[in-house]
Amino acid sequence: MRVKYLFLCGLLFPGLTGCRDNNREQRLLERERALLEREKQFERKDANYRSLLKMRDSLLALQDSASVKIWPANIAGNWNSKVICKESNCSNYVIGDQRSDIWEFSNDSTGMFTKVISKNNLVRVFSGQVNKEDILLHFATDSTADKKVEMKVSLQLAGKGLMKGVQVISVDNDCKASFSVDLVQVSK
Repeated sequence: MRVKYLFLCGLLFPGLTGCRDNNREQRLLERERALLEREKQFERKDANYRSLLKMRDSLLALQDSASVKIWPANIAGNWNSKVICKESNCSNYVIGDQRSDIWEFSNDSTGMFTKVISKNNLVRVFSGQVNKEDILLHFATDSTADKKVEMKVSLQLAGKGLMKGVQVISVDNDCKASFSVDLVQVSK
């Protein structure tokens, strides 16, 4: 009889432990699936968060750049110029040389700029900005140009429809020329 009990226990015991292992495996698989689903949800939330950060940063950059891109109404538009060379150690510029062009102060989505137009031809485009009392213009040739030319203009309002200032031209960091600049606003 004892042998029968041992035999029955021997048959039942592996069956019971087999069920327990199967249940454990099933619970582990369910936990793994739940963990994978949580990881996917986290990845989606992380991607959404990063997308929102990029959008916020681009909006902040746009807001910062948009605040300084428009010329004030009393500056925007066309101006007749009279530019006279006052000092020079450059062979290209002689003291007393004079130019008369049209300077167009305008802006677009890239910023504020001033076009210099001579005889209906575009001569150059200055980038521009306005500080408290100064209007600052800048032009520089790119790195592929034969000569490295940099031009800086500083202007101040000198009355209604009148600006005065100085233009400094540097060529190849070798010579400099200074010019007086008088601008008279073209009637609209």
